[in-house]
Amino acid sequence: MFDKRLIQEVRPVRGYLLLTVGMGIGIALLVVTQAWLFSQVVGEVFLEGATLASVWKFLCLILGIIVLRAVLQWVSEVSAHQVASYIKSSLRERLIRHVVCLGPIYIRGERSGELITTVVDGIESLEEYFTKYLPQLLLAAVIPLLILGLVVPLDWQTGLILLLTGPLIPIFMILIGKLAQKKSLQQWQSLSWMSAHFLDVLQGITTLKVFGRSKDQIRVIERVSNSFRKATLSVLRIAFLSALILEFLATMSTALVAVSIGLRLVNGTFSYSLGLFLLLLAPEFYTPLRTLGSNFHAGLSGVNASRRIFEILDLPLMSNKGYDLNYPDDKNSHIPPTVKGLPLDFQISFKQVSLTYQSGEAAALKGINFSLHCGEKVALVGPSGAGKTSIAELLLRFIEPSDGEIFINEQTLKTISADNWREHISYVPQNPYLFAGSIAENIQLGRPSMTLEEVQSAAQEALAHDFIVGFPNGYETHLGEGGTRLSGGQAQRIAIARAFLHNTPLLILDEATSNLDPESEYEVQQALKRLMQGKTALIIAHRLSTIREADRILVMNQGRIMEQGDHDELMANQGLYYRLVTEYRGESL
Repeated sequence: MFDKRLIQEVRPVRGYLLLTVGMGIGIALLVVTQAWLFSQVVGEVFLEGATLASVWKFLCLILGIIVLRAVLQWVSEVSAHQVASYIKSSLRERLIRHVVCLGPIYIRGERSGELITTVVDGIESLEEYFTKYLPQLLLAAVIPLLILGLVVPLDWQTGLILLLTGPLIPIFMILIGKLAQKKSLQQWQSLSWMSAHFLDVLQGITTLKVFGRSKDQIRVIERVSNSFRKATLSVLRIAFLSALILEFLATMSTALVAVSIGLRLVNGTFSYSLGLFLLLLAPEFYTPLRTLGSNFHAGLSGVNASRRIFEILDLPLMSNKGYDLNYPDDKNSHIPPTVKGLPLDFQISFKQVSLTYQSGEAAALKGINFSLHCGEKVALVGPSGAGKTSIAELLLRFIEPSDGEIFINEQTLKTISADNWREHISYVPQNPYLFAGSIAENIQLGRPSMTLEEVQSAAQEALAHDFIVGFPNGYETHLGEGGTRLSGGQAQRIAIARAFLHNTPLLILDEATSNLDPESEYEVQQALKRLMQGKTALIIAHRLSTIREADRILVMNQGRIMEQGDHDELMANQGLYYRLVTEYRGESL
């Protein structure tokens, strides 16, 4: 269970790990010294009739050694926890950053409960590996050799017994460990599944209630919990079996040493003090090996969790053509000067852009070619699955093209830092996410540095101020997760207020008025008109009223742009756009 990836994580804090091991070796040497002093005291008192005064110095030394061992043990534990704390913090930060950089496309394909378990419980389980197993692994390799080196010159027979019986403990530990590793992996997988399913149930409780399936999930959770319980008990059974065997081997080996020494003492061929000293050292020879065996099971869960952690960290942050998508705060990422503040005449161009989300799937976009000029309002329309949202995700840098290029003026978009590029985009989705916090905090996501007065001004522009001040706590009204206290139209206007506060030259509106009642739609439409003034906008439209006033309409179907023009031109052509409008009687697209 010597995981190379985990060992590499120790490099920044290897000094603390060496300190931990050094303290362990120091404690072992103190134990040897204490055993020797104790054997001398016992020999002098019981065989030579020494008085308390004559052995007082030895007793004080033994007491001092006991105190010093306690101090070294404390230092060892503190330094070991320092190693674990640093590595857990570093791994958790990198894992969260990596998941964030992988973006919503990746997260939508995973179970959020399983990801949370990996980030929280998975990384916490590494504590035992770095505080107990790894230091003990090194101590188990060093301390028995030190003790053996002391014993052999004093008594080769005892040394031979230790040498022959010592390897039995790690051999049995390895044999049992193979079975334990399999069971521990099953336990971790069961925990991940249980956490993921429980979160799914909580998030979908409304749907389950509506369809009368909520009580069924109680039985499902009970079944999943029982599976986890059985997996845990299987691991515990193996751990207890392992402890029994290792204790039995250590006890029997110590007994062999005791019998060997006792027979020679009876025959008068061995010194009592030396025999007692060797007998006290025998258990200390096996102690590091026994402790390693008990810590082996504690470290297994960390190793199993680390496989999932490194599996996520190994996912590439690259496009299909190998351009690196740097972390958001990567200061070394290439940021063209012309993009730090978009020029007044910028142009976004899609040139032969194709997109396939996963290998083997049908292409979501095929050979897309169009340009979005500065100040232009372009609408994307088409049936569900036509590829409209995929274009928005490409512009937001949530995913990279499988083929073709996106240009900002004459520079490819993929050479620009994703974080820097998003500073120039405001995004209003169909279902904006509102976080558990106050209304003011949710609007301030647009620009966290803005004051409350500026937040209120943005809300007024978004036509949200009136309903906000209608709440008893106004802008300090606490919203539940997902903004459960707000209607769809109110939540949409909060998202528009964010966009007003962000105040960027480029807007992406992804069906921002769908699923709203006529009154809410009208208010949102008015807010969007104010928002788009003087800005470049890409509008993914569902309703005809949303896109009638667009400068240009791109009609998509099956990942291709089939038609483009303004509303009157497309209606005159009587193509796909005309059929869509006719089918829905001019009400929606």
